[in-house]
Amino acid sequence: MTTRWERIARAQAGRDYATTYAERFRSLAADGQDVHGEAALVARLVDPPARVLDAGCGTGRIAVHLDGLGYAVTGVDVDPAMLAVARAEAPGLDLREADLATLDLGGAFDLVLLAGNIVPLLEPGTLGPVCERLAAHTAPDGVVVCGFGLDADHLPGDCPVTPVADLDAAMAAAGLVPVARYGTWDGDPFDEAAGYVVTVHGRSAR
Repeated sequence: MTTRWERIARAQAGRDYATTYAERFRSLAADGQDVHGEAALVARLVDPPARVLDAGCGTGRIAVHLDGLGYAVTGVDVDPAMLAVARAEAPGLDLREADLATLDLGGAFDLVLLAGNIVPLLEPGTLGPVCERLAAHTAPDGVVVCGFGLDADHLPGDCPVTPVADLDAAMAAAGLVPVARYGTWDGDPFDEAAGYVVTVHGRSAR
């Protein structure tokens, strides 16, 4: 089955979308731009060697960087093409092909990360099951961090908007409540009109 992500990625970048995606971030880094904002937020929330699940790890950009910082990282993604690029980049990293809606790794993590618009790119009707699986993989004192666009300017292709309220409701049903909310990975205040959100959910408000 072709996923929503794969359909949009192929429409935008062709069959070699995974390589194109990875090369875009390499070019940005080579130009001196900071491409590790997500990892920087992780570092502000938990210290290495915390266990981090990169849920929707794609080509491994974040997972590889977190591994280099000393975190115990596991990456999962449903897209074998993206994972192939990640495995070539970091053959020793724990990277697994898995659907977040049925995820079962048999362990818990101090931080579960969903970056790169994973939430709005989920398959229709799977937000609830995905949040349940994320909660099942979150340690009692752990958090789930999600960053995603809230309007067309911050989403790829024709990806539909997932309102923050929908994510909060699905997380609540899974036993997780909002802990913090930011407008950027740098931790700027959240402003819905700006079109982007980074949410932090845990088992209880801190």
